[in-house]
Amino acid sequence: MSDASPSLVVGLVRALRPQQWTKNLLVVAAPLGAGVLGSVDGALSVVIAFVAFSLAAGATYVLNDLRDLESDRAHPRKRHRPFASGTVPVGVGAAWGVIVLAGAIGVSLLRSDLVWVVLGYVVITTSYSVWLKHLAVIELVSVAAGFVVRAVAGAVAADVPISPWFFVVVSAGALLMVTGKRSSELAHLGDTGTTRPVLTEYTAGYLRSVEVIAASLALAGYALWAFDSAVATQGGPGDVLFKVSLAPFAAAILRFVLVVDRGEAAEPEYVLARDRQMLVLSLVWMGVYGAGVLAS
Repeated sequence: MSDASPSLVVGLVRALRPQQWTKNLLVVAAPLGAGVLGSVDGALSVVIAFVAFSLAAGATYVLNDLRDLESDRAHPRKRHRPFASGTVPVGVGAAWGVIVLAGAIGVSLLRSDLVWVVLGYVVITTSYSVWLKHLAVIELVSVAAGFVVRAVAGAVAADVPISPWFFVVVSAGALLMVTGKRSSELAHLGDTGTTRPVLTEYTAGYLRSVEVIAASLALAGYALWAFDSAVATQGGPGDVLFKVSLAPFAAAILRFVLVVDRGEAAEPEYVLARDRQMLVLSLVWMGVYGAGVLAS
């Protein structure tokens, strides 16, 4: 086998950005909250949703990189991406994107209604790559919408109802994360490698205001969701646990706001790995809420 073959294979995999697939773990949220992950069908549904969204996201990353080829080649970090560096020829990359997208649709068809959610996600992310990323505010909402669609996908795949409060929490949490990312990027706008033109349309004060609104909505929504879940247990063991779970959730939100204020949230997918307190608070919250689900 020639030296180029393994390089090409590695490049094709890298083009899908597997390090970003952790975002697709959001498909677990609704089935976990509904307590259906313990069943074989529930767990299988989550796996199907995760694989489908990982492939769909990979296909849109390929499209985005092919569109941004010239700017990536001039970027000190992005020039090492598979297409910009020449590791993967453009024609091969285009074919690869189509194949991966077809795979995403094929997997999603295993849960018939899921295919519409996946296609909706592809439309949103493609619109973002082509146009919406240049529109201030709209680009924040469109990126946040991608996270909301992931959470909805888990519910659709597992056939569980979506609480209005769950929708509020996920939407507000996604907006907080995206706005936090933009705040950190804006703080380092003059640094080498920062190339997001839309940032020049934001001010630190505006983004901070959006963060406060999003954090407040997430906390209020979660409080109502937790207490609503507690009422549903009719005084059972899960009652207290759902209510107590509000404390670590609130602490985690406040910790993330601090990380944002320090300008350290430019890569929010790595915050848990880099911030020990955030990781511990998140694990405590998952433990308490999970115990509440099991006790219900």
